[in-house]
Amino acid sequence: MAADLPFEKPLVELRIKIEELKRFTEEKGIDMSEEVATLESKAKALAETIYRDLKPWQKVQIARHPDRPTTLDYIRGLCTDFVELHGDRSFRDDPAIVGGVGRFDGYPITVIGTQKGRDTKENIYRNFGMAHPEGYRKALRLMKQAEKFGRPVLTFIDTAGAYPGIGGEERGQGEAVARNLIEMANLRVPIVCVVTGEGGSGGALGIGLGDRILMLEHAYYSVISPESAAALLWKDSTQGERAADSMHITAQDLFRFGVVDEILLEPFGGAQRAPTDMIQTVHDAVSRALTELKVKRPTDLLEYRYQKYRRIGEFTESVVSVDVDEEVTVEPVSSVSAGFGRVVSNDNS
Repeated sequence: MAADLPFEKPLVELRIKIEELKRFTEEKGIDMSEEVATLESKAKALAETIYRDLKPWQKVQIARHPDRPTTLDYIRGLCTDFVELHGDRSFRDDPAIVGGVGRFDGYPITVIGTQKGRDTKENIYRNFGMAHPEGYRKALRLMKQAEKFGRPVLTFIDTAGAYPGIGGEERGQGEAVARNLIEMANLRVPIVCVVTGEGGSGGALGIGLGDRILMLEHAYYSVISPESAAALLWKDSTQGERAADSMHITAQDLFRFGVVDEILLEPFGGAQRAPTDMIQTVHDAVSRALTELKVKRPTDLLEYRYQKYRRIGEFTESVVSVDVDEEVTVEPVSSVSAGFGRVVSNDNS
């Protein structure tokens, strides 16, 4: 059973009361089925209210849930005959990024993703999913290998960011991420990226430039974490909730801005509540994306990718005219819609 989050406390307390009432019924032999049914109905209504009106900070908490499916979970659920490949052929292997070759729907594919741990020991081994430069260089090696053999590339993104330590900077963290952006922009095979949890800064972008950007319903994608933004803006990292409310980092915001192409609806309560259902939803979306992209010629694919990123960040321009005797008027002279794509639902949610 997935761990409970702070904002779920009223629902948890109600569920505890229901369980206590059921135990009392069994122990005393008193029929209290009507009372139990009433409380269960209230619990269902409360759960629907909570998850229908989630705030950005609550979505961040869900995105960080330790029980959400990881890259390796998705790989096991989506691919057969997967072989993990290691090392950047320069310094070492970085466990924070995993990747290799497998078969997706029977076709060869290269899969790469950031990998967090399930417990403290594994998180330390995986560096909490924060990759060093060699992790991004390993990812680039696998992507160039995929291009050589004509395999599509599938990436999974769930990281607070690239590792910001001294060692990473000494070995060229910024250059490694920038190099990946250049190479991915020119890779002559389809690239599908899935933001499954946290999409933090350059750490996400280092494997996140693709032809299709899919994003789970409760994931977030941002140039900086809410806590770090709060530390910069208000000199107080505890103001993360306040920052999250103003940063427009949710899947719904980014879909509207045209940064992501599809929102993948999660099972009720989040992907951690029904991982198998979530993996199936991701499978269907990736399959659809690859079917559309694989028929494109390499030259057309590169042009499509170029135009996709040119569209992101388009804005509406206005002319302001002021008359001392009249009110200020604003007349739009050009208007461009940034949003595109579609929302994909989980039939099992």
